[in-house]
Amino acid sequence: MHTKAAAIPAAPDGLRYPIETPPKPDEAIEVAPGLLWIRLTLPFRLNHVNVYLLKDGDGWAIVDTGIGNDATITAWTTLFEGPLKGFKITRLIVTHAHPDHVGLAGWIVERFGCPLHMSQVEYLQAAYHEHRGSPERKLAQRLFFRRHGMDEEITEALLGRGMDYLARVSTLPASFHRLSNGEDIVIGSRTFRIITGGGHALNQVMLYCAEDNIFLSADQVLSKISPNVSVWAVEPEANALGEYLTSLAELSRILPDDVLVLPGHGVPFYGVKTRIGQLADHHEDRCKLIAEACRTSPKTSAELVPVVFHKHVLDAHQTGFAAGELIAHVNHMIADGRLKTDLGADGVLRFTAA
Repeated sequence: MHTKAAAIPAAPDGLRYPIETPPKPDEAIEVAPGLLWIRLTLPFRLNHVNVYLLKDGDGWAIVDTGIGNDATITAWTTLFEGPLKGFKITRLIVTHAHPDHVGLAGWIVERFGCPLHMSQVEYLQAAYHEHRGSPERKLAQRLFFRRHGMDEEITEALLGRGMDYLARVSTLPASFHRLSNGEDIVIGSRTFRIITGGGHALNQVMLYCAEDNIFLSADQVLSKISPNVSVWAVEPEANALGEYLTSLAELSRILPDDVLVLPGHGVPFYGVKTRIGQLADHHEDRCKLIAEACRTSPKTSAELVPVVFHKHVLDAHQTGFAAGELIAHVNHMIADGRLKTDLGADGVLRFTAA
């Protein structure tokens, strides 16, 4: 059964969440005419991912897939035997190459015989992830973590966590249709502008329908948590945070504040400009914590993780994201001239405030 959304009052921070409760596992909520929201579970502390279906002629387009495991296949099967029974799937749009979004792309494309649409960079990134477990790449990742001061125990835990996370993807379809920034894509009666942005992913796809004032933000702008913005061994000096902040500024320029935001996690909301400001301030606060810690003595990334994430008890999965995000902040501050770096005789990088 499709459930209609019910509006609720604005929150104290000025954001407004128009849907009181998320869909149940066997439920699809209609958030706008011809636009359904479903929620799939994840086996992490962030325990869900949002998936959307858009009316597309005589069928429906799916946006994102959930992670590639048996539980998600069972969830999809239940939905297609329940509220989505009889639905024809016309195409699959995947916003980015993280396993919770692309994980079942191969399964859905094979089951429904539909085409896959992604940005070229994200498709190639997903293909890269399929082969990331080679000995050469594991060695590069091990050296990357050790260079940032992680000890052997933590490094091995991070490597295990990363391999397990990235393995949760079905075989990627052999071909795709490219989605490119600035182009339009027509889905049913709606025309969406394709917007891509870096930081959380290399070239994440977002969809904006100006006529209906709807924005599918993927993981770039979330309602209540900050998207992970990390740096990894494949591009150790990347300024991922700089790319993310640039993307936020561009979204603030393009989008009206009263647009309905449909995020990849959390709940739909209004107040995108307010939320963008909150996210930018959040990262600046972290940069200030790092700068203050590095004024007293040189610090490694490993030493800075508890400085920035002092409010959290982190498991191996979360420690990996925390380490990658800490390095993203350090790299951004180096690029901005706020930190200086020194490679010690032990092969470990240390940072001091500029």
